[in-house]
Parts: sequence; structure tokens; C-alpha cells
Amino acid sequence: MILKLKAMLVKELKQMLRDPKMRIVVFGFPLVQLLVFSFALTLDVKNIDLAVVDYDRSVISRQVVADMVSSGYFTVESTPQTMSQARQLLDSGEVRGVLVFAVGTADKLQQGRSAAVQLIADGTMSNDAGIMFNYANTVLQRFNLSLLGGDATAVTLIPRNLFNVNLDSRNFYVPGLITLMILVTSTLLTSIAIVREKEIGTIEQVMVTPIGRFEFILGKTLPFFFTGYFTTTMMFVLARVVFGITIAGSVMLLIFVVGLNILSYLGLALLISTISHTQQQALLTAFFIMMPCALLSGYLFPVSNMPQTVQYLTYCNPMRWGFEAITGVVIKGAGLKELWQQVMWEGIHAIVFLTVASTRFRKTL
Repeated sequence: MILKLKAMLVKELKQMLRDPKMRIVVFGFPLVQLLVFSFALTLDVKNIDLAVVDYDRSVISRQVVADMVSSGYFTVESTPQTMSQARQLLDSGEVRGVLVFAVGTADKLQQGRSAAVQLIADGTMSNDAGIMFNYANTVLQRFNLSLLGGDATAVTLIPRNLFNVNLDSRNFYVPGLITLMILVTSTLLTSIAIVREKEIGTIEQVMVTPIGRFEFILGKTLPFFFTGYFTTTMMFVLARVVFGITIAGSVMLLIFVVGLNILSYLGLALLISTISHTQQQALLTAFFIMMPCALLSGYLFPVSNMPQTVQYLTYCNPMRWGFEAITGVVIKGAGLKELWQQVMWEGIHAIVFLTVASTRFRKTL
């Protein structure tokens, strides 16, 4: 029995490791992902991008902002002149909070009265918004004690949440989960589409047809595209009926960004299918690609918390832009003006992946 098991073990190991691509999937991907994720994934909330609307323009307001930045938790991304400009920055996701100083803030402090500073947070990520308020309160308490004679209530914080007033976590996690499900279903099913033809032998019939490479890829894409739309629609209906999730923005814009997102996933999956020799290899490759796509999308860990190098890598992640676009429409009610960057990157990914997949496919043995 031992000899039989030994023979089977040797046989399976040789079969599994015979293909250089399979060796990369088995040994290379886990090590690279461990290295990247260890740096990128953290529960700490830091590098919180703020927009500062300073109507007071005083030494006090500038000192508060300087203390916020020196704390290491906040960075000033922009200094808009009006609240409407600040709202656009929140809608597009360029900042996660807006710090507002009203006119007369310094005068109130000089008269011995308390002055209020408003912090408007992007409430889509409820936990991060709460942590942001705690950080800001800590900074203001230190500012009061160090510069204003020990009066701990001289400058007070007025918190306000946009997009998710009650900081209900499901308002964020349900749309994000829908985005994740689009990735999983589109990628897993489509990644074996071409390689399955190779394994069962029907690819030879395709080779003798007058169908071109692009037509073949398009024919493989459309069925999964339509079923992906149908599944996504059912998920949004379920989210509305069960969880009460409503679409705050344009339904037509949501349909558009979902379509681009599905196309980018299908292009990526078909590319995997064209370079794989077996369905097992395609599924393993798809799995190892899906995990970094999900973890580096901003759904579980904010992109701004990641190292700068990893943030640049997320530009190549189709789920990041799909997640930001879908949650922007559903939760924030953002329009195309605010989401142009997300839509642009979704379109780039869809075009590049589908083009490379059609180029990789050869109608020859």
C-alpha cells in the first residue's frame, strides 16, 4: 500500500509541476501576495485626506490645521474656497473629510468664548468615520491644553456624516459585496470558457470556421455579459427588499458603470483562459488574481492607508474602480462629473483586457 501511495504521489507531483505556469501559480503567487499584503493591509486608519474650507483665515485656524497634519493621521489634500467645491471632492472620493472654520472663530477665542470647528466625514465607511472623529477630537484637546491656557473646551468639534448619517455599516458593505460578487461570478465562469473548448476538443471546430479572433472573443463575452447584468440586477433588488438599500444616484449611470465593470472582469477572465492549458490551471490562476483584486480595491482596507507603491499598483485593479464607481452612485448619488476618473479606468481595463485576450488567442494548434 505504501509503495502504491508513493507511486501516486510522485505521479501527481510530476503532473502538477510539469507545467512552468503551474509552478508559478503554486509557488510564486502565494509568496508575492504575502509580501504585498503584509505591507498593504492594515486596520489602522491613517493618511486621512482632508479638504480644508477656512472662512476665518486666522492664525488659530492655520495652527489647528498644522496640528492635524503633524499628528500623522491627516493630510490636507485640497483647500477649496466654497462648500460646493468641497462636496464635489467628497462625491468623487478624493477626500474623506472636510474641515470647516467659520468666520469669527479666532475672535470668539480671544473673547473667552468657545469656538466650534466642523468636521464633515464621508460616512460610507462607518468605522473609518468614527475613528476619524476620535482622532480629530484628540488633536483638538491637545491644541486646547497646549495653546489656550488649559481650557479643554475652547475649540470644540461638530461632527457630521454625509451619505450615511447613522453610520449604518450595511449601507456600505452590501453594495461593496455586490461588486465583489460581480468579480467572483464573472471571473470564475469565464476563465474556463476557452480552455474548456481545448479540453473537450471543440476548439478544433472553431479553428475551421470563418470566425475571426475578435469575433470569437466577443462571442464568448456576450453570454456572460448578459447573465452578469441579470445577476447584478437581482442582487440590487434583493438588497432593496431585504436591507432597504436604495440607489441615491442615477439608475442609468449605475447601469453604465456596472456594464463597464463586467466587461473589464470578462476581459481579464478571457485573458486567463487564453493563456491556460487546463481548467484547473485557469481556476487556480483566477483565484489567485481575484484575492488581490478584492483586498486591494478599497472595500476592506482603504487605498489611502496602503504604501505609495501599492497605491500605484491598485490602478491596475479593475475592482478598485468598479467598487468606487458603484458605491459612488449607490451611496453618494455622485454623477459622471465626479466619477469620470473611475469610468475612464474601467473603460481602459475593459478595452485592454479584451484586446490582449483576442490577440493571445490563436486559431491554430
